[in-house]
Amino acid sequence: MRKIGFIGAYDKIDFVIYIAKILVEMGQRVLVVDGTITQKARYIVPTIEPTTTYITEFEGIDIAVGLKSLSHIKDYLGIPEINGLLYDIVLIDTDMAEGVENYEMENCEKIYFATSFDMYSIKRGIESISGIQTTVNATKVLFSRSANKAENEYLNYLSSESNIQWNDEIIYMPFELGDQTVIYKNQRVSKIKLRGLTNQYKEGLLYITNQIMGEENFQTLRKVFKKVEKGV
Repeated sequence: MRKIGFIGAYDKIDFVIYIAKILVEMGQRVLVVDGTITQKARYIVPTIEPTTTYITEFEGIDIAVGLKSLSHIKDYLGIPEINGLLYDIVLIDTDMAEGVENYEMENCEKIYFATSFDMYSIKRGIESISGIQTTVNATKVLFSRSANKAENEYLNYLSSESNIQWNDEIIYMPFELGDQTVIYKNQRVSKIKLRGLTNQYKEGLLYITNQIMGEENFQTLRKVFKKVEKGV
């Protein structure tokens, strides 16, 4: 089982679910964990009988809501504590330092810190990492049409006393209003469709999914991505 973490206060659950959809189409068994305060997945992912804690299936993806630790997830699934989860990849979305500990995210293969540069996302995002007790390496994913050196340096300054070690690479996601329109439409019809998203947004999805799957799978990923993009 491989764990991939997404940290920060930025609203990223749709982005994570889109990545999960591509991974599922590549034959991976995927669990998405919504470990955020708002638990937005509870409202945008259809389920027949939502309860306080549950795992539901959505377009081939298992999505966990209200389960606050790996132990909690194992208990829900009836898996002994010493065993691993029966998934190829677990994508964990959290906006709390406690989530990093409870989901044992220091063992994540990759961690992405997602933010835009509005003050809520920045300051709440810093709160989400400020209490992390162990050193973790993370890659910045900046959702901004005009991210610049000054903004990146400001983020570095705010996080300077945390245990986050930033990777040299920065992933820029020039988020557009058109992308938000497509995401809202997908939520209303309870579908995952990439058609209509900007090329920049789709390239970001493809790039991060390629990092997760590895360069050796890129040609297969391209074919699968086009299939998901067409909604086949």
